[in-house]
Amino acid sequence: MIFKLIKTFFAVAAIFAIALYYQEVWPFWPVLVIAVLYMLLILVLSTNVQFNFFLKAYNRNPDFPDNSVALSFDDGPVEGTLEILEILDRYDTKAAFFCIGRNIQEYPEIFKEIIKRGHIVGNHTYSHTRKIGFLPSTVIVKEIEKCNKIAKEIGGVEMNLFRPPFGIINPKTQRAVKKTGHQVIGWNVRPYDAVTKSPEKIIHRITKDLNRGDLILLHDNMPNTAPILEQLLVILEQRKFSTVRPDKLFNIHAYN
Repeated sequence: MIFKLIKTFFAVAAIFAIALYYQEVWPFWPVLVIAVLYMLLILVLSTNVQFNFFLKAYNRNPDFPDNSVALSFDDGPVEGTLEILEILDRYDTKAAFFCIGRNIQEYPEIFKEIIKRGHIVGNHTYSHTRKIGFLPSTVIVKEIEKCNKIAKEIGGVEMNLFRPPFGIINPKTQRAVKKTGHQVIGWNVRPYDAVTKSPEKIIHRITKDLNRGDLILLHDNMPNTAPILEQLLVILEQRKFSTVRPDKLFNIHAYN
């Protein structure tokens, strides 16, 4: 409803500006400004899953009864996932892994190991294409369903949780998720570990304003993730934070 109102507002504004232009009251640049402002607004709303604008996503739970945070990893499974699993075991920590379908196919044993060790797995589409924001909803549905099918065949799980690649949520993703019935999991702590090489900066971004019920995003396909994770878990212990699996943080079901 709100999105329709926004579209209507900008459409009326554009028509009004164009009419004034043809009447030689205004120059043409206000029309361009309206168009640019609309595109910028949609870009911001579509690339921030935390806004819950197009659909509800679970990003944080400040009302969680314990002083806990949750860990999640994207873009696996990969060979480096095994080292991450070992570190999580040492600190008795359970996490969520949002897996790419084609990576599940490439590393089926690692995928099964994630599940065996008590972590949960979620859907991160089959291909994790950078074009996700431009795909029609029918293609996004196929991406989600294909990933779920592979996870079922290899791991025996029917994934209920979905994390959109790059956190992109737009009307097309909204329609796709409504059709597949998945619950969307976002995050509220994003250290940009996929683009930042400095472990110190990544750790600082995570811990500088960490609060009860926060959900941390990391990537298990990044080379520095394992040492960063170990440092992070030590800091969490020092600050008296416990860890909780994301499905328990939000009291939702990871599988159908």
